[in-house]
Amino acid sequence: MKNNNLFSVMAMVVAIILPSGAFSEGVTETYQEHCASCHGAERLGGMGPALLPGNLGRMKKKQAENVIANGQPATQMPGFADKISPEQITQLVELVYSPPKQIPKWGIDKINESHMVFIAEDKLPKKPAHNADLLNLFVVVESGDHHVTILDGDKFEPLARFETHFALHGGAKFSPDGRFVYFGSRDGWVTRHDLYNFETIAETRVGINLRNIAVSSDGRYVMAANYLPNTLVLMDAKDLSVIKIFDIADNKGKTSRASAVYNAPPRQSFLIALKDIPEIWEISYMDNPKPVAQGLVHNYKPGQLEGQFDFGPFPVRRIKLDDYLDDFFFDQQYRTAYGAARNAKMGQVINLNVGRKVGDLELSSMPHLGSGITFEYQGRQVLATPHLSEGAVSVIDLQSFKTIKRIETMGPGFFMRGHENSPYAWVDVFFGPNKDVLHVIDMRTLEIVKTINPAPGKTNAHVEFDRDGSHALVSVWEMDGWVVVYDAITLKEVKRIPMKKPVGKYNVFNKINYSSGTSH
Repeated sequence: MKNNNLFSVMAMVVAIILPSGAFSEGVTETYQEHCASCHGAERLGGMGPALLPGNLGRMKKKQAENVIANGQPATQMPGFADKISPEQITQLVELVYSPPKQIPKWGIDKINESHMVFIAEDKLPKKPAHNADLLNLFVVVESGDHHVTILDGDKFEPLARFETHFALHGGAKFSPDGRFVYFGSRDGWVTRHDLYNFETIAETRVGINLRNIAVSSDGRYVMAANYLPNTLVLMDAKDLSVIKIFDIADNKGKTSRASAVYNAPPRQSFLIALKDIPEIWEISYMDNPKPVAQGLVHNYKPGQLEGQFDFGPFPVRRIKLDDYLDDFFFDQQYRTAYGAARNAKMGQVINLNVGRKVGDLELSSMPHLGSGITFEYQGRQVLATPHLSEGAVSVIDLQSFKTIKRIETMGPGFFMRGHENSPYAWVDVFFGPNKDVLHVIDMRTLEIVKTINPAPGKTNAHVEFDRDGSHALVSVWEMDGWVVVYDAITLKEVKRIPMKKPVGKYNVFNKINYSSGTSH
């Protein structure tokens, strides 16, 4: 009976992922064994992106063969040359570049069917059920078994632990007062949780393969950015009901995945980078959006502005770029975006007020701008970012866009963190043989002052500071891992807390105040 059930499941998978009559079951078995755990049994995405022709337009087939054989730099995609033959790799490439028999639709009807409210707004508790400092809580995403732990940031003790949807995206977002936390999972679910009682309030499935979410500064809206379908979904933050769906496409009808969506507090808008179209979109959530639609920001006159504008509620402003943006970063005032394409040699500097590129970032290899931090160095604002393809941190003057120093590290890094009250920035060495170390950099001298190894032989990553910057928390990214707490001044270990692959942890105060030392 068990074998018959397995055969039926495999038959359904074949019917969905394979074009009619085009491939043998052998390639299906290869895909299921080596690819499905990350990219989904139906090629619709999971922890990894969906593997469909529309998502692969920027990569040639030969490049795809190389990625399967040797892995993708700066990602968790491993190489399979030692596990499958060149012929099997070619078959896999032909498979993922072929359209499936059917791609599930996910429009307003499906979204509304999935929508559930568990606790009405007027039934929410008036006071917290705990005595911890709400603004010094940490939300720890444990991808090892799909749970979240709420950690007291003063005592470093867990207050609650609850199950989440599969493949939760690490970037938790918060309401402006810090009471509510929002999660987006790679399979499209958005959920709202109350940090007073740690209960789930509402949830909605907004897509099939979700990229990330953002919460507006007024606490009224949540925006979700999808890889599949190519949409943005605007929701009411109270109950996650849908307000509007934006189809992502350029003026010629070319559709695109969203690289990311961010909230821009001074602009009262969402900023969206697009994966397959060289544009940035800005969507205002002001009640009277006309000043933003006209570009009436700071000291620029409407006639000086570039970009195409829509009008009415939630207008879309389209800013054309020279190249795609796979990764980007903003200054604290959200006047400037710094972006880079995966294959670009230079980053772009985009003035969001006037809507055009104004310069190039001086970079020698692929930066991870989404992990960049800003701080003051010798009287000027600088951006520091690790590189995903070489062992270095670049420190860039934000006025001249020039690199003022390259700090050599023991390997490519993924996450960098600092804090306004700390003299030190922390950066991991996520990729390569030295993934078990982290460097501590003195932001006053731009020198590495200590190299720390919390768990030899393990992957150590993603530092996050507590509210006042007195402690730095490190993730040991393993199934049987820890969150390791360090004194941020003495750099000595204080405590370690067992966790199941804690991929990210987010301090409420630092997030809602858009700390210059953490990602936004």
